[in-house]
Amino acid sequence: MNKRSKRYQKRQGVAEPLKMYSLEESVSALKSIQDTKIDETVSINFQLGINPTQSDQLVRGTVALPNGSGKSVRVVCICKGDSAREAEAEGAEEVGAEELVEKIQGGWLEFDALVATPDMMREVSKLGRVLGPKGLMPSPKAGTVTPQVGRAVKELKAGRIEYKSDKTGGLHAVCGKLSFSTEALLENAKTVVKAVRDAKPASSKGEYFKSVTIAPTHGPGIRLLTTSLM
Repeated sequence: MNKRSKRYQKRQGVAEPLKMYSLEESVSALKSIQDTKIDETVSINFQLGINPTQSDQLVRGTVALPNGSGKSVRVVCICKGDSAREAEAEGAEEVGAEELVEKIQGGWLEFDALVATPDMMREVSKLGRVLGPKGLMPSPKAGTVTPQVGRAVKELKAGRIEYKSDKTGGLHAVCGKLSFSTEALLENAKTVVKAVRDAKPASSKGEYFKSVTIAPTHGPGIRLLTTSLM
């Protein structure tokens, strides 16, 4: 059995392993961590009561974090004309049409999100094998295929995140950084929980939040009282 590091063991002390906490209590516990050398990301991890083999029970969407994600997001946009000018005005790192598609086909992937207008999706579809495995393929559900590219670029840079359930029914979403104030981190966390809760598929029956934890990049998750989240 692998022994946990002293840092991990020290962090286990901020919460009892078998106890469930309210969201407010868990965020306060995370903020008590003092030994971090980097500004760690805080994520909420859900195990959902869905059947991931059924397409109508997949949980996916986007949500704008009121206090941002704390991450610098590099956005590129595949579009033309006025849309290209809008994307550039909102700070897209690179904007282009067919030539940008070719550049990405050639292996260039120095970005975190890709936005495209609907009229360019015929070209963008050529990138499925490149972008799909990396989770970068734009889609209407994620708000990254839209005629309002300027707005999409602005929201992504301001802290809009995408969440998506996986093949095990798990879902992981960023809610900020450990350096955020308790109030900012709590507000972001509540926003994420509400978004995932509101995205519950109509065909999903029974307990929806089977288990939920909140955790920093380096450290054990704190178990949340699921009844308080619903």
